[in-house]
Amino acid sequence: MKRASGSLFGLAYGDALGAPTEFLGMKQIHKRYGFDGPRDFERTPALVTDDTQMALAVAEGLVDALRNPPFTADLVTPMWRRRFIDWLHDPENNRAPGNTCLRACEGLDRGLPWQQATLMGSKGCGANMRVTPIGLAPGLGDDQRAGAAQLQAALTHGHPTGLAASELTAFATRWLADGLAPADLPAALRQRANEQRTVYREAWLGALWTHSQDPSAEAFIARGWDDCLAVLDRLDAALALPDRSADPCEATGAGWIAEEAFATGLYCFLLFPEDPVSAIWRGAASSGDSDSIACLAGAFAGAHLGMDAWPAGWASRIEYADRLHAVADAWD
Repeated sequence: MKRASGSLFGLAYGDALGAPTEFLGMKQIHKRYGFDGPRDFERTPALVTDDTQMALAVAEGLVDALRNPPFTADLVTPMWRRRFIDWLHDPENNRAPGNTCLRACEGLDRGLPWQQATLMGSKGCGANMRVTPIGLAPGLGDDQRAGAAQLQAALTHGHPTGLAASELTAFATRWLADGLAPADLPAALRQRANEQRTVYREAWLGALWTHSQDPSAEAFIARGWDDCLAVLDRLDAALALPDRSADPCEATGAGWIAEEAFATGLYCFLLFPEDPVSAIWRGAASSGDSDSIACLAGAFAGAHLGMDAWPAGWASRIEYADRLHAVADAWD
């Protein structure tokens, strides 16, 4: 089924479809695209945003690291640092990137230890819009996958909610690629959040928690998991009375922060679990951070359904198709 391909390209497809609507309200979207919203790319190549660019940075660093086992924080951290700094200076980094990612990467570029470069107060969605490749990477144990998901977030977003939401996003992608039924996903994620609530991954995060105001590492990480459990409550309520025609941001949040991007992207996918184009359309036709919401919906849909579920002509139209293929081919 080529689930890695489906998920990586799905992320880029959602990103490209949602990019033109990112800063538009619903009335503006309806005026520009009609009530149905955008259903196809506006141009060829279909341009993506920093969401796909940074997801590729994570993915390509991960491919490099997996060639040199054992996979540890000490191995992958300098690889991701280099990829993030390269992204910072890339002339194509002109797609309205988030300030947190820019400021943190500038600190990395100055040579600061990453625990000093990161922005401890930020739980923006930049932490988890790029994490789904960690869910797709083969051969990782659960502890490695969780640690890597949190570490890549922590390089820029030090807030514990960014860490927890990134872990849940990665595991949702992994479980879907492994064949978990979409309807079973919310309960599995809730169980994961409860089990991990006070687990601080020191081997991956070092002394990050000491840069916060929390009295202990366990208290630090629990704040993040509690935010995620709260948004899972909102997701469950939305799924109990699903409305496929309504703005999904009204149900689970606008997606500018990590837990809301995770929940709203997942909600869009779960509204249309067997129709990936509708899943990313619903994310793109939203009042919030539409490119991030749609890219996560696309990553989830592609992990579940595989590459063949997407329109056949899209792969030749999307920006960075060669880099997406290179990672997907390594993992499929």
